[in-house]
Amino acid sequence: MNTAPPLVKAAESSFDWAGISFRFHPGDLEPLPTGTPNAVPPIQFQFGRESSADAAVRETRRREVRRVFQDDWQAYRQYAWMKDALKPISGGYADQFCGWAATLVDTLDTLWIMGLKDEFDEAANAAAAIDFGKSASRRVNTFETNIRYLGGLLAAYDLSRRDALLAKAKELGDMLYAGFNTENRMPVDFIEFERAKTGRGLKVESSVVSASPGTLSLELTRLSQLTGEPRYYDAIAKITDVFYRGQNQTKLPGIWPVSVSMRTQDVVSGQQFTLAGSADSLYEYLPKMHALLGGLEPKYEMMARGFMETAKQNLLFRPMVPGNESILISSSGWVDDSGDVHLDEETEHLACYLGGSYGIAGKMFRNPEYVEIGAKLALGCVYAYRAFPTGMAPERWNMVACTPDEECGWDPERFANATRRRPQWKSHLPPGFTTAKDPRYLLRPEAIESVFIMYRITGNRAYMDLGWDMFSSITNGTRTALGTHASVKDVTKSSASLEQEDYMEVG
Repeated sequence: MNTAPPLVKAAESSFDWAGISFRFHPGDLEPLPTGTPNAVPPIQFQFGRESSADAAVRETRRREVRRVFQDDWQAYRQYAWMKDALKPISGGYADQFCGWAATLVDTLDTLWIMGLKDEFDEAANAAAAIDFGKSASRRVNTFETNIRYLGGLLAAYDLSRRDALLAKAKELGDMLYAGFNTENRMPVDFIEFERAKTGRGLKVESSVVSASPGTLSLELTRLSQLTGEPRYYDAIAKITDVFYRGQNQTKLPGIWPVSVSMRTQDVVSGQQFTLAGSADSLYEYLPKMHALLGGLEPKYEMMARGFMETAKQNLLFRPMVPGNESILISSSGWVDDSGDVHLDEETEHLACYLGGSYGIAGKMFRNPEYVEIGAKLALGCVYAYRAFPTGMAPERWNMVACTPDEECGWDPERFANATRRRPQWKSHLPPGFTTAKDPRYLLRPEAIESVFIMYRITGNRAYMDLGWDMFSSITNGTRTALGTHASVKDVTKSSASLEQEDYMEVG
């Protein structure tokens, strides 16, 4: 294992992104909000003294989680070092992003948190030598680069205070900032890498998913806070203003459509709505931005409350299940020309972040109802995990929605009628599920993440036990011969050896 001391200075990239002369100048920059931060209420439960028996169970589980992580890390280190992703079955690798070692960068904070300091030093030294002047792809995805690379570097710097990591984060932030060199100062979805270097300007796409521009705020704001340079915050503040102005003008006021146009700054026209994939992190970031800015920019609290109220009334439903459990599911839907909302009664694993988001917002905004909603959403995803024979939830599934004014008791005839309307229904699915439209498990973290958050918010050990059951099912069902973990093709059928895909999700 590398025992070299932490790198003192980052290696400069082969291109200086900060030296570009932009065709489209930003004008006067909006500074970070100033003043005394508002007091954000404590989010974490005030835990009391832990019994020796409880401590022993927790410590045993902690060591096992750490061991499983180390197995995966060593496989990446052996077979895919400095590549974006490990192929967990073949031992190969893939550069599906830019070839800037996405797995390594995105894992830095985990290495630090788990106390793997030697491994962290080795990885941090490697990250500090990445050349952000070269790319394995001619087009750089703004969203993915921001959340995986910039987010990974900033999180690792905040934990370790290694200056080399902040220097690399600034290089990358300057590259992302080049994506705002457009006529209306809105970001492009894909940065044409070589053209961006010229400063001649980029053309904003006509339509993008709302999560893409909406998920730049946290990282670029933090970069401004750490460097003292306001341009990064100014860039995302302009995006925030567009979403803020349009929030209550959409066909489902409070929630933005799945597809938006940064070219025309139109975030109101669409009819399709979801809180899941293509939109998820847009909503997830709103309460977190409120906390990051200490409540000094009120728009984020207003937008967070706005989407949560609208979702509560229109997109969250209680599913009809045999045990009549009081759980919630987040649905996608569409709005017709008369303004009526039509649920598709479909959710996906990516929506499972929502329980944690409601819980965090409920604590910050002193709203116990949001915490309760968060708990029911988290338990809705837990229900899906526990319902299927593998102990893992599928990527996408449908259920039957109860109306708010009914008791939601199990009705076999109604369920049978619902399955007949779903050509994807299969007889082996658990009662309550009208489809497992995408039966794969892609190593998604959102469900177990929300369970963890609810434990930390409430102190209820039942969440810890639920999370452990989920973790055990995941590790057992996805383990490969290399000792690492792979995606599963179908979690709806019990099998001694689940069919796997040679794919491991980054981050």
